[in-house]
Amino acid sequence: MSTAPNWPGVPAGRSVELPKRGTTWICEVAGPPGAPVVLLLHGLGATAALNWHAVFDSLGRHYRVIALDYRGHGRGIRLRGRFRLADCADDAAALIAELGIERVIAVGYSMGGPVAQLLWHRHRGRVAGLVLCATSRNFRGRSGNRVGELIFPAIIPGLAFGSRLVPAPLRRKMVRDFLAARIRNPAALEWVSTEVGGHDLGALLEAAGSIVRFNSAEWIASVDVPTAVVVTERDQLVSPAAQRKLAESIPGATIHPVDGDHGACAYRPREFAAALLDACASVVSRGSHRATG
Repeated sequence: MSTAPNWPGVPAGRSVELPKRGTTWICEVAGPPGAPVVLLLHGLGATAALNWHAVFDSLGRHYRVIALDYRGHGRGIRLRGRFRLADCADDAAALIAELGIERVIAVGYSMGGPVAQLLWHRHRGRVAGLVLCATSRNFRGRSGNRVGELIFPAIIPGLAFGSRLVPAPLRRKMVRDFLAARIRNPAALEWVSTEVGGHDLGALLEAAGSIVRFNSAEWIASVDVPTAVVVTERDQLVSPAAQRKLAESIPGATIHPVDGDHGACAYRPREFAAALLDACASVVSRGSHRATG
């Protein structure tokens, strides 16, 4: 069942059943007939609508656009076990197949970068190109201190289990109170609260641990599809140097800078949309054939 858009620029969403995997949620823009397909992969703690609300319209003028909620996020697949980035990539591949799409340009933001990289790595026949935004080959930081890398993943399962013991109404109230201290616009608060109200907090904690463990450095240089990297130049969460290192690791990858921080997709929407369009156009122009549905 589909719903009407609940925020300007956000297309109506609908549920999609993925055989043997569960029910996920997508937002979709049809785009021009025969247009390449871009699959938008959001960041940690976001949803398809939250992460990409500012670019659906501009992308939809040139591409068929599909964005999904990950498992444990928003209206995505309900988590039955541990959260794994590889499962998110496999869900994306299953969605592509279910929608009858041949290949896509996978566009990943922050945590969506690893998901996009894994989608190519695990399902190469489904990926015609990559656009990697505000992301990296790994997320270990620059300090060289491995204590956090060892301890943080170890405590994640306990934290995740503990969060699931908190009754759902109380979890939702805690999230809304947190957001209310930061979002002054009542309409925006209501929309964001609704979007994140379906989050499994345990899944988010496990996702954070998965990001810490992710490392594509050993195989990223073998990427054989056109790739573009959107670098958030003022990013203090994923360093611009790490983002550029990702681009340098992929043969032929182009760099598309944005004068913004890690939240550029929300706080510098025009600048981010312009860079994203340039990146997608670069990938399409270098493709041997189009990504089509």
